[in-house]
Amino acid sequence: MWQELQIFGFRALWSPYFLLFVSLIGILYFFLFIRNKEKYALTNININYFYTGIALLYIIKGSPIDLLSHIMFTAHMVQMALYYLLFPILIIKGIPKIFWQKVFQVPVLSGILKLFTKPLIALILFNALFSMYHVPSIFDFAKGNEIAHASITTVILITAFFVWWPIFTPIKAFDTLSPLLKIGYIFANGVLITPACALIIFADHSLYTTYGQTGGWVQALALCVPGSVLEGLSLNGPEMFSPMSILEDQQLGGILMKVSQEIIYGTILARIFFPWFRKESGKIDPLPASSDPHTTS
Repeated sequence: MWQELQIFGFRALWSPYFLLFVSLIGILYFFLFIRNKEKYALTNININYFYTGIALLYIIKGSPIDLLSHIMFTAHMVQMALYYLLFPILIIKGIPKIFWQKVFQVPVLSGILKLFTKPLIALILFNALFSMYHVPSIFDFAKGNEIAHASITTVILITAFFVWWPIFTPIKAFDTLSPLLKIGYIFANGVLITPACALIIFADHSLYTTYGQTGGWVQALALCVPGSVLEGLSLNGPEMFSPMSILEDQQLGGILMKVSQEIIYGTILARIFFPWFRKESGKIDPLPASSDPHTTS
């Protein structure tokens, strides 16, 4: 497949402009935070999280994975899982607490953020928008229009930050969920995302013209492949790059999305549950020593 993908050229495969954008974010972080570590109480853990996050951002949105996401639905769903379920966590934990406090003190913005990061609102908003995005008519429209695609995916990403904020917030005032409620919150997240995955997995026909019809597919490719390159290619459809049928690719994509979600959520659940369980176990009073009625003083 790698040899076949190279027909799209270096720019489509490696997105040099996006790499430049991500690099600039990394440089900005260095000058803003790392050079002022004491001021922002920045730790090496914060730094590692942030740079892992922007490296992941380039991998999923700038490397050949992004090109593949316009060719195969499987790659698209893996991209979505990493983009919405993992990337926001790394950035939330990578940016120092003092900066987040300043963001939540900005007039007007503060009220909006406090509203949309409320657990119930964040939970419903993210899962509703994610599911709506994968409604076939909306998905095909977004994949065929650069402005719509950028706008919709950015809005969902913002709500992904909202949905993870109650779990990973570094600000004590927002850390209102007990460990038990956090576990329930993550379970609810998993339940709410399931219908969209189930619709995709159990469909008996191709849902998206973006991956099924040559016209819609080529239009979607135009989001990441220069028009001058596309004009010189003879493309028959996504199956020329995949050993699977379009329906099999769609079903596998739904499965991988659900599996990726379960792995990420399961890891987070474990990190919440075991420390909480150990703490609660430590609070249990030890059994009193048994006394022997025949023992005399």
